[in-house]
Formats: sequence, C-alpha cells, structure tokens
Amino acid sequence: MSPTRRLARTMLAGVFVSGGVNALRQPGLRAELVKQSGLTDKLPPQVPEPLRTPENIVRINAAADILGGLALLRSTTPRLASLGLMASLVPTTAVGHAFWTEKDKQARAQQQLHFMKNLGILGGLLLSATDTGGRESLPHAVGRLSRKAKRNAKRAGQALPTT
Repeated sequence: MSPTRRLARTMLAGVFVSGGVNALRQPGLRAELVKQSGLTDKLPPQVPEPLRTPENIVRINAAADILGGLALLRSTTPRLASLGLMASLVPTTAVGHAFWTEKDKQARAQQQLHFMKNLGILGGLLLSATDTGGRESLPHAVGRLSRKAKRNAKRAGQALPTT
C-alpha cells in the first residue's frame, strides 16, 4: 500500500477511534441529543428495550466507530470499514449537528461548520470505500473479460470452416 493511502486512512481512522472513545467515556451530551431528536421513538419494534435508551444508542455507535476505525487503520478490509463508518457517520451528523434547528445565530454557524466538516470526512470515507489500491475494480474487470470473451468467440466463429 502506498504511504499516501496509509497516511490518509490513519488520519480518517483517528477521528473515529478518538471520537468513539470520548463517546464511551462521556455519553451524556450525545445521549441528550439522541433523546431530543426522538430517534428512540423511530426505532423498529424488533429492537430490544434495553437497546432503546439514548445512552445505549450512543454506546453502540461509539463501539461501531472504534471498531470501524481500527479496521480502517489495520487496512485488512478498508473498503468495508469505510462503508460501515459512513453508515455510522450519517445519523451522527444529522442528530449531532442539526444546524437547521438552532435559533441562536452563533450556535447555528458552529453547528453548520461541524456539519460541513463531517460531510468532508464522509467524502474521505467515500474515496476510501471506492479505492482499489491501484488494482482493477470488479465491474471494470468483468466488463474487460466480457469484451475479451466476445472477441474470442467472434474470431473462433470466423476461423471455423464452412461446409
């Protein structure tokens, strides 16, 4: 893996690991935001009652961030880790930085800044999720092999003697 890829993934992973650890240590403010958002009421009925508390939702999200960040850091499954972190970041951003609900102009600007920062991180994760490390992507490889098979079949058909 190139040094640039390793550095970029390490930087992305650091955001999630440190944020996840902080959320596990101090879920209070985040749990209050989850409670205010009404997210616990929107969960499907199949979710067990103990997991419906705002504190546990914050803890589950924090664990997902830590595990995803470590997986991205280790680079064993960076594309899958990036997709998982993207899935975690979207609701975190919507609940944690809902600038559109802020009445105070300064608080609104601060939340909008954090919202945009998270969009930038989401962009980095998108690049990481689609990065093939210089290797050919699966759709491209399938298309190339399909075109090659068609050419070979056409040549084989022309080479057959007609009777």
